[in-house]
Amino acid sequence: MNRNDVIIRFENKGEYREVENLIRESFWNVYRPGCSEHYVIHVLRDDPAFVKELDFVMEKDGVLIGQNMFMKTVINADDGRDVEVLTMGPICITPELKRKGYGKRLLDYSLEKAAELGFGAVLFEGNIDFYGKSGFGYARKFGIRYHDLPEDADDSFFLCRELIPGYLDDITGIYQTPQGYYVEDTDVEEFDKAFPPKEKLNCRVSCSDSEIN
Repeated sequence: MNRNDVIIRFENKGEYREVENLIRESFWNVYRPGCSEHYVIHVLRDDPAFVKELDFVMEKDGVLIGQNMFMKTVINADDGRDVEVLTMGPICITPELKRKGYGKRLLDYSLEKAAELGFGAVLFEGNIDFYGKSGFGYARKFGIRYHDLPEDADDSFFLCRELIPGYLDDITGIYQTPQGYYVEDTDVEEFDKAFPPKEKLNCRVSCSDSEIN
């Protein structure tokens, strides 16, 4: 995609570290002191569930300003089936360009390509105020429950969008986060030593307050 001021294209292997640093800058001190997202994508690229055909970066004036990626996962349906779906992220826009519309353009493009590849639905954790603008709704409305979440717990963070209309009809069940997203803090700390030093501070915002739009 090349729409006036930006290009959205596949991530190249030679820019992995640059993308990881972009993610690090975007997430640093947002949800926790420091961040782990840059290590998460480092790990996920080698995961069999990683979808290489949906590994995107956004470029503006020759500079990387955003990225998004997808992983395959499943819903353990109540009728015994495993229903294949996608999850998404990390997705980010460089901090100085957040809230300028670039994130939505990257998101919508990514979802369009996922649909073209025949994937049926995307489920992930996010803010409905932003992701609702791109067609996401609460996963509970589809009858999908977040794994390990108590029945009476707040699940407003858990979102879903069908890419194929009706894909989740007559399906209820439990969504499973790919295991690759679960990383050890000690591994994150070791990986982070390869990047420029940054001060860790208390989180600036809650999960519902920081979005890429």
